[in-house]
Amino acid sequence: MPHDRARPRPARPTATVRSAVFLVAGVLALPALAGCGADDDGTGAAAAAQDIAPAARSQVADGGTVKWAVDDLPDTFNAFQADADATTSRIASAVLPSLYRLDQRGRVQRNPDFLETAEVVEREPRQVVLYKLNQQAVWSDGREVGADDFAAQWRALSGKDSAYWTARNAGYERIEKIERGANNLEVRVTFAQPYADWRSLFSPLYPKQVMGSPDAFNDGARGRLKVTAGPFAFKKVDRDAGEVTLRRNPRWWGDPAKLDKLVLREVPRERRAAALARGKVDLAEVDADEAGRIALAAREKGRQGALTHGPAARLTPAGALRSWAVAHGSDEEAAEAELEARERTDRAVRRYAGEQAGLRRYVVRKALEPAYTQLALNGSEGPLADDRVRRAVARALDREELAETVLKPLGLPARPVGSHLALAGQDAYADNSGALGDQDTAEARALLADAGWVRGGPLSDKYRDRADGRTGGDAGEEEGSEGVAGSDAADDDGTYIVGEDDEKPGDPGTSVLAPGPAAAIQQAALVTRQAHALATRREADKEQRKDPGGPARQHKEKHAKGGAPGAYAPKGTAAPEAGRGAAAKGPLAKDGKPLTLRFVLPSGDGSQALRSVADRITRMLGRIGVRTEISKVADESYFKDHVASGQYDMALYSWPASAFPATDARPIFAKPVPAADGSLNVEQNYTRVGTDHIDQLFDQALAELDEGENRELVQKADARIWAAAGSIPLYQRPQLVAARPTLANAGAFGFETPRYEDMGYLKHGAQPAQGPSRR
Repeated sequence: MPHDRARPRPARPTATVRSAVFLVAGVLALPALAGCGADDDGTGAAAAAQDIAPAARSQVADGGTVKWAVDDLPDTFNAFQADADATTSRIASAVLPSLYRLDQRGRVQRNPDFLETAEVVEREPRQVVLYKLNQQAVWSDGREVGADDFAAQWRALSGKDSAYWTARNAGYERIEKIERGANNLEVRVTFAQPYADWRSLFSPLYPKQVMGSPDAFNDGARGRLKVTAGPFAFKKVDRDAGEVTLRRNPRWWGDPAKLDKLVLREVPRERRAAALARGKVDLAEVDADEAGRIALAAREKGRQGALTHGPAARLTPAGALRSWAVAHGSDEEAAEAELEARERTDRAVRRYAGEQAGLRRYVVRKALEPAYTQLALNGSEGPLADDRVRRAVARALDREELAETVLKPLGLPARPVGSHLALAGQDAYADNSGALGDQDTAEARALLADAGWVRGGPLSDKYRDRADGRTGGDAGEEEGSEGVAGSDAADDDGTYIVGEDDEKPGDPGTSVLAPGPAAAIQQAALVTRQAHALATRREADKEQRKDPGGPARQHKEKHAKGGAPGAYAPKGTAAPEAGRGAAAKGPLAKDGKPLTLRFVLPSGDGSQALRSVADRITRMLGRIGVRTEISKVADESYFKDHVASGQYDMALYSWPASAFPATDARPIFAKPVPAADGSLNVEQNYTRVGTDHIDQLFDQALAELDEGENRELVQKADARIWAAAGSIPLYQRPQLVAARPTLANAGAFGFETPRYEDMGYLKHGAQPAQGPSRR
């Protein structure tokens, strides 16, 4: 599974722009996809438009089924429980009331299907919000959506009754009471404390049958949703088949759903390409590798001959000749093994070619996902506990280069993210990175020097031995980790050496099947050079046996004549004096220890992009003298056992953007506080970096009802987060979705909440609209 999915926040599902499961997308050597539009969002930053093949409802046929791939079937359909996931949220938004939706720019918009008006009618002595509900809004059992549903949800989520097994749901605890207004369709909500993000509440809204008692809340909605109110209704869940089926809701009072059914099908990430090729799904989020395969399939449609990528690309003429020789040689055991290997390769080539033929039936829709990838710096201990070291690391990074590494090959706008709390296009967005400063190598070095890190400083015996390569050190004691410096090669044991190429079929530089004449000549030349090198080595070994001391004597004589050991030094240049410049070239050190940071990364196949970004970060840090020790760990333990537990110095992971940053971002950047048992309560602040000032700004923003003042407080908090240098936003994540070409109003939604009732297949001869209108 790709390890670059955005971490879910603990608040309401619609408080986040999109609920997801983890971090960035596949390989970076992707064939150029069609460019997508970008516009100026008013903040001066580029944002990619959504890509959903918009079509007016009149152009969409009635009927049909869309099979939508999801990572997992949810363990619960109650979005307010701790084990709810992205699929839980997707189902809830299709079958339950949401009072507000998000538009293409991530702005909160009233949903008229459920809400006629909502406004703050009193501010003193208490904040009072009056909701007037749509008179047509009814639950699937015929009961109207009303004040009793609001009251039941508030009681369940207020935190006053521990019998309800809820996740954190900030905002409900600020409510003092809920009352009916003139009738059951008017709801008066009185807050004990002012709450700026009141629009985040009651979305989704569950029926009182689910929220009315602890037993119903804890267990009633885990297996199914009996009562719903949305364009779709819950039909069934088949865990053996890995499917949840939603059907058109006959009681829906809004625009009727175009589709008969919406099927959410469990398809693990590593099986997406195969599922698409077999037509098992119609819509699926994919990584860059899979998107590249779809682009290649479209490009090769109608082309004859073998593919020049995939398993066939490994079949070089030299390899084929060697294989033939072994298969027909005198060693029967080796011949049998080689024939079996050839059969496996042949099956892989046929399977890959068949999948490519199936992938021609799809297109890739792409946008920027409302989530950003960050470099997290653990400030709880070690060198990064010093804010000067954290700021030096941040100032060494060329964030624009890192953004281009991931986004430019996809044809997406590649600008670094300038805020922790909003993304380009949102009202709260402002580039506050100036509070930390731009990339500046000299300033980064100066910060390290100010923190006491001296290049070539003395090392204790333990670290000096490790630097000299005489011991494996601590890094060698942990499986799957190894220092960057001092290694000539690494076996395939989970160790990742920065700069080492993670070869994938179809990558640039990979030999292709049936290369042209020039490539064949290159292959022959390479074989000749290898043979010559082996022959030369054998001759050298013979000379060494004849005169064991010869090479050493020749080396000594050469230096006696003034020859320089450097590869580019002119002949006659004197060798450097022993020790001269050694201090200047040594590692940064302080108190006998070198400045080495442990960079923890996931090791799975879906995390190549993360490792490419990490490789560039490591090189950037090397320019200021910071050494990096890469530790590749299993995907399943990456976050839980390393990031969340604080067992790292640097890590890469993502957070989703939020329409309500004062509420949703506070636990991510709150100052850790000691718990009663002596442990540190970090909430979701896995960098362990926070300040009282940041907390105060969040608290002020939560209570500020004036939207302009609220936005200014959020931006001030963001500036202070930048200055603390615990989290360094790098780039907005790409969103790549494979879809049937005729599927309209679905794909890469970006910020916008999907309108499930508008999704469907184009009528014969109809074309998607150029604009966003779907009416």
